[in-house]
Amino acid sequence: MCTPSAGLKTHSHFAAACFNAAWDDIDKEHRTEEDALRMLDAAHASLWHWRQRSDCTPENLAIGYWQLARVYALLQEANLARRYGLKSLELTPEGDCFNRAFAHEAIARAEGVAGNRDAMAQHLTLARQFADQIADEKDAAWVRQNLDTIS
Repeated sequence: MCTPSAGLKTHSHFAAACFNAAWDDIDKEHRTEEDALRMLDAAHASLWHWRQRSDCTPENLAIGYWQLARVYALLQEANLARRYGLKSLELTPEGDCFNRAFAHEAIARAEGVAGNRDAMAQHLTLARQFADQIADEKDAAWVRQNLDTIS
């Protein structure tokens, strides 16, 4: 039988492991159908495990929703990508420029998949504005590197 602390350790492990597994498939240049399904399953599982943790914060959920938005954009599912990108933005605290930049990055990708170039450009602009406010230059560079992959 799981104790609360054992449950927290288990969910902590699987939240991170599933997030990383999804990221492995996100990074693939050529994904098979099996890779795509595994990526989607892992991203949903990561968020589910975060929700089970007693120490889960809105920021944790925002990151999970951001990853789902990225996955759905890669799968060309604009509506779901937009939905999760907006949820990520909603849950990201005002002063968190790093995660706000990435939430707008996710929405920009969704709008790009949907063919909404004006909305995509708006969210890219907002993402860049937040990236410019990130104190850690390494983090800001990581955001900009991701933004540069959106066309």
